[in-house]
Amino acid sequence: MNLRFIDWIWHVRGSLTLAPELSRDDAFDRLDPVFRQTGTSKERRDDTLVFHKRDQAAQDKMSVFDSGVLRLEQGVPGIVLHYHLISRALLFCFLAPLLFLGIAQLTVAVGNHQKAVADAAAKAGKAPKKKPEKAVFPLNPIDKALGAPAPEKSKKKKDDKPSPTPAYVLAALFATLYVVGRVLEDRLVRSLFRKRLARA
Repeated sequence: MNLRFIDWIWHVRGSLTLAPELSRDDAFDRLDPVFRQTGTSKERRDDTLVFHKRDQAAQDKMSVFDSGVLRLEQGVPGIVLHYHLISRALLFCFLAPLLFLGIAQLTVAVGNHQKAVADAAAKAGKAPKKKPEKAVFPLNPIDKALGAPAPEKSKKKKDDKPSPTPAYVLAALFATLYVVGRVLEDRLVRSLFRKRLARA
């Protein structure tokens, strides 16, 4: 299976054409401050820059990416910067909704199973055992004298089936985070590189 068909989920690729007066060394010099961050290591080989990040700081503008490769190649319009960045955070945000959807389906299945067991027991004439209610203790005479209200008996819920709603909510939250993050980070990193390359 060719991972190229699915690695767009957590890989960000793009390219930028350099200004005609900008040399390869000038381009890497202007981009250098981007990779001079805490937890970032980089290595330059000819026209290629490889970087890795570990325990990156939140203020790092590329903190969402864990590693990547920047390559300068000669194109028709001039020198072109090609970048390929990898983000485990994007992968996690993509997989999290699938996990929570699985939990939701499991919750529904457990609820249906419990209902089926209760229905079968009712048809067989065996009522399910009720949980013992918590004892309600009388008020202390001092509390009564102070006018404190008597403790109320806990109201039994009609439907004790486990609810899949929290799992659906979390799945929707992470799905939104992924879509927004995937689009936003692509634009932000492109804008960051463009601004650095445009600086004198």
